[in-house]
This record gives sequence, structure tokens and C-alpha cells, in this order.
Amino acid sequence: MESFIRTLPKVELHVHIEGTLEPELMFQLAQRNQIALPYDSVEAARKAYQFTDLQSFLDVYYLGAQVLQTEQDFYDLTWAYLLRCQQDHVMHTEIFFDPQTHTQRGVAFQTVMAGIIRALADGEQKLEISSRLILCFLRHLSEEAAFETLAQAMSYQEYIVGVGLDSSEKGHPPEKFRRVFEQALHAGFLTVAHAGEEGPASNIRDAISMLRVSRIDHGVQCSQDPELVQELADIQMPLTVCPLSNIKLRVFERMADHNLVDLLRHGLCVTINSDDPAYFGGYMTDNFLAVAHAFAVTKEEMAAFSAHAIRASFLPDEEKAKLQQRLDHYLQVQLHPIL
Repeated sequence: MESFIRTLPKVELHVHIEGTLEPELMFQLAQRNQIALPYDSVEAARKAYQFTDLQSFLDVYYLGAQVLQTEQDFYDLTWAYLLRCQQDHVMHTEIFFDPQTHTQRGVAFQTVMAGIIRALADGEQKLEISSRLILCFLRHLSEEAAFETLAQAMSYQEYIVGVGLDSSEKGHPPEKFRRVFEQALHAGFLTVAHAGEEGPASNIRDAISMLRVSRIDHGVQCSQDPELVQELADIQMPLTVCPLSNIKLRVFERMADHNLVDLLRHGLCVTINSDDPAYFGGYMTDNFLAVAHAFAVTKEEMAAFSAHAIRASFLPDEEKAKLQQRLDHYLQVQLHPIL
């Protein structure tokens, strides 16, 4: 199973590019930009990555992001992640970025975009990894700030496929951003939203009805509402679940307590993703392995997570078909070799 998972073709739909900032790169960028960090070593930084909930993580996350200052910084960050995708056999990735995290610090929206776009183009050309970019609004900030960020994104619609909603879920329900999402949809953006991670199952319902999302990011609290679970299965609403993140942030105490395999077996379109892998201890392969080690799953079930992610991606149908062919070929070789 382990070798099968390591080389399994994968698609990632839920990763925050700022959350891929490894301590080693953080220190390099801090030195480059002459920024003082509260850690005296890489090891000390890693020791700080012990979280009790989502907010305790976000405090460290925003601190690390301050080292990102220039176009080259954002290029280096994104390129390092893409190299990890290549290592993990990720064929396609749909990346979240948080422009407000940077514009609030005086870093121009254009600077952020230029570095990320250049790296993604190189990833397509040099690594054959396709990608899409999703702008996330920080839900702890105001509706007005989200509208301002959406206005900045309008001239980048060639590169930004959709908008999302992340950061602190508690106290910031989907309803807060209903008007922003209406405008984004009118402008032609697709929509997704973090919902049902720490917040209640009702946030999932509201994200679907109020924000008209194409995917729910996390969504694991749907199990609070059996009727919602059945509805999600019926409409095949994708859930971009992040197993190691959920354990690190105490959404579940142990991987064996996680509900994603149960949701998969109930017919939901569940996918596996890494969220903020530098902080949560694992990229795509690590997350797949953690699930396989905790549950008595078959290779076909593990491959279903990839098939679901292909189907739930924002790629054109012909591109989805090509990725599915690659997955099918892999499964044919692995599961039905010619004797």
C-alpha cells in the first residue's frame, strides 16, 4: 500500500501557498529582507508549530508570512511547493493565496501575483504540473476589505479562477460575505469556502445556499447533521478534506477518529489535501499515508480520493479526461498487471 500511495497520481484542491513556507525558507527570506524573527533557529521555529486550535495556528502563520516581501520571495515560495508536488506525483494543484495578509503589510497586490504567476507558469512548462489560483478573503476582516480585494483581483481574471473564504471560522459565518460573493459570481469567478472545520454544520448549508460555492473546504462537521450528509452525497458537493491539519488543530484527536473514510463510503465526493503542510507536518503523500495507516482501506478507495479530486477540479472537461486517463493507466498497471 505504501509504495502504491507514494506513486499514485494526485490532485490537490486545498493548499494555502503561505502555509507551505518551510522554516528553512522562512529564515532565508528573513535574512534576505533583513527581518528579525522571534526564533533563533529552524529547530526553534518547528517547536513553535504546536497548536491547540485554529487561532493558535493563525497567530504563527501570519508571523511567518511577514518575511514575504518581494516578487522573488513569492516565486521562491511557490516554486518550492511545486517541487514538492513533483515529488508527491501531484498532477494538478489549485492553490489558495491570501492577498490581504500581504497588502495589509504594505506589499502590493501586483507583487504577490507576479511572483506566484511566474512560478506557476514555470511549473507547467518545466514540471508538467497544471494549476489554478484561488483568491481567499480573510473572514476575520471586514466585508469592506473583501470588496476592496475583489476590486484588485478584477484585472487578474486571466489568472484567478475563483474566490474563497478562509481564516477564523468562529464568529464569521458565510452570511457576512454574501454580497461580496454575489459580486464575485457576477464577475465570473467560481466560489469556494472554508466551512464546517471548527464551525457548525449550518455553515456548510449557508455556504452552499448563500455563497453558491462549487466546493466546500473542510466540511467535516457535516456529520453533525445526517440529513446534510445525505444531501452532500446526493448533489455530489466536493469536500476538500485535510486529514493531518484536522489532527494538528484538534478537530479530531486521532486520525482513527476522523470521518473522511466513513464519508467516502457513504458516497460523498471527498478529497484529500494538505492545507498548510509546512505547519501541519505533511504534504499530499503524507496525508494519504496517514489515512491508509489509520484505516483498513483498499487501494481502490485511496485511488477514489484522486478520482474525486479530478472531477471536482476547475479544469476544463478535456483536461480532466487527460488526468483521469493517467490515473486509470496507473491503476491498470498496479491493480491488474499483465501476467
